[in-house]
Formats: sequence, structure tokens, C-alpha cells
Amino acid sequence: MVPALVAATPNSENILSKGATRIWTTYVVLQDAYMSLRDVEGTTSAPSLPITKSKPTTMGSVALPTPQANPWIETPLVESSTLSKAAGCRVFLKLENLQPSGSFKSRGIGNLLVSAIKAQQSSHDERPPHFHASSGGNAGLACVTAAVALGYRSTVCVPTSTEDAMVARLRAAGASDVIVYGSSWIDADRYLREVVMPKAEETGEKAIYVPPFDHPDIWTGAATMIPEIRKQMPNGERPDAIVCSVGGGGLFAGIMQGLQDTNWSQSVRVLAVETFGAESLAQSVRRGELVTMPGITSVAKSLGAVRVAEQAFKEAMKPNVSTVVIEDAEACASSWRLADDERILVEPACGASVALAYDGRLKKYLKGFSSQSKVVIVVCGGSRINLQMMADYRQQFGARARELGLTRCQDVPSSHST
Repeated sequence: MVPALVAATPNSENILSKGATRIWTTYVVLQDAYMSLRDVEGTTSAPSLPITKSKPTTMGSVALPTPQANPWIETPLVESSTLSKAAGCRVFLKLENLQPSGSFKSRGIGNLLVSAIKAQQSSHDERPPHFHASSGGNAGLACVTAAVALGYRSTVCVPTSTEDAMVARLRAAGASDVIVYGSSWIDADRYLREVVMPKAEETGEKAIYVPPFDHPDIWTGAATMIPEIRKQMPNGERPDAIVCSVGGGGLFAGIMQGLQDTNWSQSVRVLAVETFGAESLAQSVRRGELVTMPGITSVAKSLGAVRVAEQAFKEAMKPNVSTVVIEDAEACASSWRLADDERILVEPACGASVALAYDGRLKKYLKGFSSQSKVVIVVCGGSRINLQMMADYRQQFGARARELGLTRCQDVPSSHST
């Protein structure tokens, strides 16, 4: 996972192409990220974690660090010639996989932490904040990386079903404590709220709960993506559509808020993508009311919210939104094809959005679709993926992916290996 800052490349119009330009951009991104994260007092070695040191604001006898910078970054917008050929239109990738936590969650969770710190300072509460999350996935990792960047403690409580690699990743990212408890997320969350957080309060800390997606500050953080896209699109053009994956709905709700803020809500279509076995939003839209699924059966675990945020449901009922549900095989195949075509490794939850470029569905949802239609796909990233998991998905779903007849184009590298 690479923390990154966007820097315009020579003659790039902020739209990055392949080859030499992408190599140059990677260099500039890494250089700027290092310069922005190095110790302000002159440390010459790169920090092992993205820590932003701030001048403290003294409140009574306690000095609380005041956020000087957001714990998320502006990510590149890349026009992909490969996916454009596969889709039959212009496809742009918003690379949220480059956020400090490896996913878009850095925006929403990071904004929630910043807002909580500012609110506490305004209330003159002198207790040091300690952030608590019960997500063993991308939200938990975003909480940890944001807390580290802002100079505060964080604790994550996860169920025993959480992968050892994720527990190790949370600790490596700088979590003050990672507690493994209970057989389900409900058990872990209850233990966090009823036992862990009260203990933190007893020690004189301000225990702050960090939800994974259902909070206005999270949506506001996710909404920051839209002004970036507006600035980065070539020649001041607007996209015809934005494609995003939906789990609990925090990213989707934020995108809708951002479109409203930039006066794009009437002209930009939003395609909200889920997988069968995790399609709580699509079911809710179909029935006209919030639906709670009995469980999650999809392999796209990061989409595994049995009930979406009410705000996401309300936004999904608007006329510029279409919900799309695809098979696990399509999501997984699109993940390995993206790796083959763009050298980007993402979870099936992210591959679900990319699938719309590969399977030819974009023309179904875009009025007046043509080779000049402009579609932004949010590459939301995710940390629940590695090379072995990708190989396993390919073995499990390869045959089904071929049966589904994903788009074939001789100019698309992955067409020769799927």
C-alpha cells in the first residue's frame, strides 16, 4: 500500500497515460508522499508509518495534537486505454487503492476522526481521544492508519474468524491494540462497546467509537473524491457515469453527496454495483424499503453488509442511480484481469465495479452510449487480497468466467489468459 499525493506530470492535464508517463508519475507520487510525511523537525530517513506530526494545542494540562493535514490524500485519475478498448468507451480509473490504508476508507474514516478531534477540542474536554473500531477489514485498517497519522491511539476488536494476515496487518499499521474476541462481528462489536471502551474511559481517555460506514462524517469524507475528479477530468469535461461498489453504502452515499455539492447530480449517472449474496442495496431498492439479509454468501466479503445505511437507500432511489448485481465469478475474473491488464491488485469487492468495463454492460446503462462516453470507475482497493488468494479465485471461478463470456478483445492483454 503506497501513500500518494497527486502531482501533475508534464503535459498530462492531470490524466495519466501508460508507459513512461505512468513511471514518471509513480516516481513523483512516491517522492511527494515521502516529503509530505517526513518529520517536520528534519528527520532524513523515511518513516515506517505515515505519521504527520502536528504542533499541539494546549488545553489545561493536556496537549492535544491539532490536525494540520487530512489523513487521506488526493489520488490519481488514470485514463485506461486497455479498459477503454474492452468497454468501447473512455474509461477512467480513480485510484483509491493508493490511499494510506489501501482503500477509499481513508477518506470517510479519516474525516470522522478529524471531526471528532475538532469537536472534542471545541468542548474543552481535556481527555486524550482513543479511537475504537470493530472492523477486521478495510474500515479497521483505515481507523488505525488515520489515528497514527493524526497522533492518537487506536484499538481494533475483531472476531476469531478474522484472517491472521489481517490481524498482523492491523498491528503493523500501528494499532495500539488488536483484540481477537467472539465468533462473529456482533460479538466483537459488543465486547468493544461494553468492555474495552469503558476500560479506556476508566484510565482517563476519551473512548470514541468508529463505525465502518453509517455516519454523516464518513459520507462527507467520501464526497471529497468528486471535486478531485472534476479537477482531474480532461478539458473540464464531466463524466457521463461513475461506477462504484456498494457494501454498507458509505462510499456510494459520499459520491452522491459530492455530486450534489458540485451540481453534477442531474447530469452524471451512478452505477452502484454489488454481488449476489451481498446485494442488500439492490434488494432494498427492488422492494422499496430497507432490507436486512439473513447473511452474506458472496466471496466479496468487503461488500458484506446485511443492511445498508438508510442514507444509501434514500440516495439509491434517485433517478440518476442504477443498481447492478453480478456473480462472484465476474467480480473475481475482473480482479485478476485488472491485475493482468493494469498491474493493480484489488479485492473482488473492487473487481465488481471493474466488471462493468469487461462484460459490456456499460452500454446498457448509459443513454447515448458511444466510443466518446466517459466513465469513471472507482478502484476502491482493499487489503483482503494477496497473490495466493487471487490464484485460488482463478482456479475456483475460471471455468464459470469463461462460460459467462466476458468481453473479448484482441487488444486487451487479459483476453489471452482468462
